[in-house]
Amino acid sequence: LYFSAQEGILSFYHIKDLQYEIKICADISQPISSLIFSPDYTNLLLITDQGTVYSYRPVRSGKAVKILDSSSSCFVAADFLTPGNNYCVSVTISGEAQVWSLEDGTLLSKLNLGIEVHV
Repeated sequence: LYFSAQEGILSFYHIKDLQYEIKICADISQPISSLIFSPDYTNLLLITDQGTVYSYRPVRSGKAVKILDSSSSCFVAADFLTPGNNYCVSVTISGEAQVWSLEDGTLLSKLNLGIEVHV
């Protein structure tokens, strides 16, 4: 079970029978609003309240890597673009849908929806 609190710390709860162990996986120092697993559960997107998206790979147990940073408008949501784990799609408050490469954070395409987006 992966969990995040307002402090921006991603934690992993390993639960077996009546025992559990807590492991801190990453500290991004920004409140995390969403956690989204890729379809094959190899990658986890962390979306912050400030509109930044991080990638965390549980198998590698490394640091969370910043892949997207919204400069003009905060991300409302992001998700993996399937099939595969190479791309994600995001939408900003201003109504811009975007497709990103998860390898290097390159913006590949965008479409202005012409409306504000709210959760």
